[in-house]
Amino acid sequence: MDPFESLDLFDIDALLTEEERMIRDTVRQFASDKILPCIREHTREGTLPRHLIPEMGELGLLGANLEGYDCAGLGPVAYGLIMQEIERADSGLRSFVSVQGALAMYPIHDFGSEEQKQKWLPPMARGEKIGCFGLTEPDFGSNPAGLRTRARKDGDSWILNGNKMWITNGTTADIAVIWARTEEGVFRGFLVEKGTPGLEAIEIRGKYSLRASDTAELVLEDCRIPAENVLPKTEGLKYALKCLNQARYGIAWGAIGAAQACFDEALRYSKERIQFGKPIASFQLVQQKLAHIATEITKSQLLCLRLGRLKEKGDIRHYQISVAKRNNVFHALEAARTCRDILGGNGILDEYHSMRHMMNLETVFTYEGTHDIHALIIAEHLTGIAAYE
Repeated sequence: MDPFESLDLFDIDALLTEEERMIRDTVRQFASDKILPCIREHTREGTLPRHLIPEMGELGLLGANLEGYDCAGLGPVAYGLIMQEIERADSGLRSFVSVQGALAMYPIHDFGSEEQKQKWLPPMARGEKIGCFGLTEPDFGSNPAGLRTRARKDGDSWILNGNKMWITNGTTADIAVIWARTEEGVFRGFLVEKGTPGLEAIEIRGKYSLRASDTAELVLEDCRIPAENVLPKTEGLKYALKCLNQARYGIAWGAIGAAQACFDEALRYSKERIQFGKPIASFQLVQQKLAHIATEITKSQLLCLRLGRLKEKGDIRHYQISVAKRNNVFHALEAARTCRDILGGNGILDEYHSMRHMMNLETVFTYEGTHDIHALIIAEHLTGIAAYE
């Protein structure tokens, strides 16, 4: 496979800057050379390829769109292309990069004290320290306002009690950004360091999806942290939601990469697979499927490029991110299922990639706001009525 072979029906390449193309190609080469050769075994074993983390740090992929503190300071489109190319290889690795940058480093960068930034951001950018984000709970996913984790002030400390569920990087993380409600009912963000008494990370096993990813439940029992570990600029749930919007933006780009990988595989296979004396790519049914997938990928590319340019100008809106996340993941999952179908029986073997992408995208379809929740976010903007209240 030529790692630089890529679907581009509308010459979108010409709309990117030279720097953006260079970053995309560099990350695509990294994904081809380093992720793809090991992803099958890590998927089989259900393990995160942790040996790749320092290399991703060296390339500037961790917190790539943040300014200062050894972060790359890239623009939104370049950042999106990084997510796209990592997910061309695997959604689990893109999830790692997303959580590290958008959900762990971003809140420290934007809501943290200078001391917190200096302590955590440079080593996190280098991949020497790993972060996770604790908002979702066993009983509260789509309704984060209902979370039960509590924080109680006790002298110069805070005491946290609660459970967090589906935490990417949970057992690997050196620092967890935990969201809890204070006794006054205010949502705050807290930095809980690995090894803090009362913090336990329990690996979630038995996953069919995102197997090359670290997923955990976090249990906090009388977990005492110093007052300087509170993120000072977080007073309300909206700060947690700002983090989610950063992650959702990257997910919208990442889904394109997964869809492209499946399309590339199905296109090559259909041109090589001979049935009834000719390649299956010559049959109308297969051509219709390929044309449909290519069209939807192109629409997703244009949607994300426009979204990125809006983000550059500071004009991006949360419902626009919901449009992109909802649309692109839906069509990426559809593409993965269709490509698996084109591969026939061979499509269930892990020497091919489409079924792994399909299984991974089932999680991406659900997390960071389900498909239906994003529909309600969009519809609230359209109607002025919040259907989830």
